Parts: sequence; structure tokens; C-alpha cells
Amino acid sequence: MPFPRTAGILLHPTSLPSRGGIGDFGPAAYQFVDSLASARQGLWQVLPLGPLGYGNSPYSSTSAFAGNPLLISLERLAEHGWIDPAKLSSLSTGSGAVEYDHVFATKMPLLFEAGRNFVASAPENAGQRFERFCSENSWWLDDFVLFDALRAQRKLASWNEWPAGLAHREPGALEQARKELAADLKIRSALQFALYEQWQALRRYCSERSIRIVGDVAIFVNYDSADVWMHQELFRLKENLEPEVVSGVPPDFFSKTGQRWGNPLYRWDVMKAQGYEWWVQRLRWATRHCDYIRLDHFRGFDQFWEIPAGEPTAINGRWVDGPRDDLFQKVREALGGLPFFAEDLGYITPEVHALRERLQIPGIAVLQFGFGDEGAHIYLPHRSAGKVIYTGTHDNDTTVGWVRSGAADHERRNAEAYLGRCDDGIHWAFIRGAQTSAAEFALIPLQDVLGLGSEARMNTPSLHGGNWKWRFAPGQFTAELTAKLAHLAEVTDRLPESFPILADENFAA
Repeated sequence: MPFPRTAGILLHPTSLPSRGGIGDFGPAAYQFVDSLASARQGLWQVLPLGPLGYGNSPYSSTSAFAGNPLLISLERLAEHGWIDPAKLSSLSTGSGAVEYDHVFATKMPLLFEAGRNFVASAPENAGQRFERFCSENSWWLDDFVLFDALRAQRKLASWNEWPAGLAHREPGALEQARKELAADLKIRSALQFALYEQWQALRRYCSERSIRIVGDVAIFVNYDSADVWMHQELFRLKENLEPEVVSGVPPDFFSKTGQRWGNPLYRWDVMKAQGYEWWVQRLRWATRHCDYIRLDHFRGFDQFWEIPAGEPTAINGRWVDGPRDDLFQKVREALGGLPFFAEDLGYITPEVHALRERLQIPGIAVLQFGFGDEGAHIYLPHRSAGKVIYTGTHDNDTTVGWVRSGAADHERRNAEAYLGRCDDGIHWAFIRGAQTSAAEFALIPLQDVLGLGSEARMNTPSLHGGNWKWRFAPGQFTAELTAKLAHLAEVTDRLPESFPILADENFAA
């Protein structure tokens, strides 16, 4: 489907300068949306919003459907009577890097207290909405909150290490666990309800300002997730419930041993026999929460790298055919369209490009990648028609950091030759290059708008630990910067288009 010519900002909500040590859907989010509106930006791109798993990565989630409770604004809950505002006085203010251990230790107990209060004494209208939310979402919610509670009860032990009856999902064992944990399950369901309503309220606030949300869906899911535990028949598991084969990518220029990601691989034949119901549900759910979706590792829908689970590296893997057009035809029939674009970076075969083009899904161009040898020129602005262009992504260094220390000398020379010298900083040369390009969407990480260096990098893929922590400071996204972006959006024909405002059904509006 064709996308409107629009500009936007890439910023994960955890990077907002909210109270409590991590960004959330509270006042700082609404202030950021006001800044986007002042900057005449039509898009806000986020990363996956699921509950955090290994390494606190948004791409390593314990559910493909649930949300990360740390994104719930306690201030919004206090406004609606879930918790005494005085209880929030201990929460830190301002910005600073996200210290996840501290945030979990200080914020989660308050969230559970709020959830407990709501369950005990919810106002009638909110209680009715909660019951409706639970009923309409029971297909994923009931098993997720049980998984979450059992995992917490067992100090985050992986589900295959639970007692056999629970690991194998024997009905009697599940029923007994539901009875024993009933109060806890109700609270966890209430927190998912709060998260859902706060996000929908924030989305409505965006829609009133002609701002659309761009979400993100990873192709694979974690082994230690509610999804694999709930749908063991859909994954390549052995009799002992451990993965038979896992995901990754083969050796390349960047790594002699490839990358062994470790996600369990799908039984695509079983999924096909079921009409790809799980994927249809997943992508329908994603489009209920966002207006557009970035599909991560699109390469894997054509062919994926299959690694025997016992292999320590990705060297001894093989390419295996994915579902290709078959899956997306089912999704198109169910959703009425494909509001997606494909992360198709790295070594991409002609077959992958052909699949994307048949589906009429835009690909991605990253400006930082465009100044190497001649083959890299596919990422340059003049070749970006029908694509989504970025200066860099969450996996890249910031533009200033890349120019200072990541780029080779010839890449710096090529960038200057292409973009010219820039009195207001190399990051603005990159931003103008992206905005003036032929791409449909031009998305800029907020770090580049702010002109920050490597200290503001969100993720270094090869680094274990220390990622996903950056937050910007209050007042850093200034009126001068929003005015500059607004003028650029106007002269590059990227002003946002108005569209129907979302229905107001939310307690947290």
C-alpha cells in the first residue's frame, strides 16, 4: 500500500524523561507529542512494546501480545484513584540512563499496589471496562498472566524447568495453578488493562494532532515466552521441550562465526495447516495498537538460517524456505491490507526483493550505510523512492558518533561530497538528506535531531549489557529545534495529513 510522504521521529517510550527512572505513557509522553506536533511531524516510531526478557531488550520479550508494565504511568494511575499520589514521592524525577534493576525494584511494587487497589475497589464504569477487556482478550491474556505469575514464583526460571505438569500444560496442573494464583492473576490482568488504556489514550492524543504511530514486530519470539509455552506445537521443539533448531544468520563480513540468536524456529507446515492463525492474530493485534508496522528481519519470511540447537555458533546452519507469499496472502485477507514496511538490510537476495515487491511492501534505506563502496549507494537518498529512509536506526551509532569514530576516512569524504558542508553540524546534513529524499517516510532518531554523540547510542548489537538505557533530558527537545524541523517538513512536502481521530473509549484520556 502506498504511504504518504511524511516525516517522523524514532524514539522508544523508555527514552522519555518520565518520573521513576524510565520513560512511560505519562506526562512526558504527552509533552513529547506536543513537540512532535510543533515540529509538524506526522510519525512517531517506537520499538516493540512487550514485557522485557533477556538483556532488557524490547526485541527479547516474554510475550508477542502483552505490554511492558514498566511503561504504565503511575502518575496517570494516581489521577484515576488507583494509588495515593503521596506514594509516588519516592520516584526519581528527570532523566539519566535507565537502571533496570533499580527501576524493577522501585516501580513494580507500586504498580502491583495500584493493581491490587483497583481490583479491590474499581469504580463501576472502570470495572466494567476491565471485565470487557479481560473477556475480549482472554485468548492471550489468561495464559500470559499465568505464565508471568509462574515465572515470577520460580524466580524467572525458564518454563521448561517448571514441574512437568506445568511445562507440558496438563489441564489439571494448569487449573490448580490458576486457583492458587487467582488473586495475583487478577492484578496482572489489571496492569495489562491499565497499560492498554493508557496507550490507547496516548494514541488518541496523537491522532488529534495528525500523528500516526509506527510500531515494530520481530519475526521470531523468545523461547522463554508465553507464546512458546502456550503453542508448543507451532515450534521446533524436542520431546524434552528444548529447541531442536534455532535462529540466526550465517558468517559474513561482520562475523566469522555468524550470529546465533537462539530463538526457536517455527513449524511453518503446522502454521500453514492452521491458516497461519497465530500470525494473523499477532499482526491484527499489532495493527490495533499502531498505524504502521516495521517487520524486523524480513529476510526470514523468504528463507531463514536454521542452526542445530546444540551448535555453539551459527557456522553449521543452512538456509530453509520460509512461508513467502502464502502467509501474507492470509494476512491481507484478514486485515484488508498490509500496512507494513520491511527491514531488509544486510545481504538480501533478489528473491527477497522480489517477494517484497510482489507484496508492495516498502523496504528500508539507512543513510549511514550509503557512503561505502558503489554497492552501498542503494541506501542514498536519490535511490530511495518507494522506501522508508533513516539517518540511522536503534542499532546504529548516532550520526555524530558515527562520523567521529565509526566511519572510515573514505566514507566521511563521500558523505561530504554528497551532502556538502553544513554549518549547523553533520547531523543536520544527514537530516536534510533524508527529508529531501524520494522516500515515502523519513524517520530520524531523536538523538540525531539533538546532535548527540555515541554516549546516546541506544543499542550496540555485539555488546552484551549496557544497551537500551538512553533517555533524553527535560527541555532538551527545544522550541528552536521543533521550529527548524517544522520549516524543513514544509519545504520538503512532508507536512502531516489529517485522518480520522480514534474513538474516545479510554479512562486515561
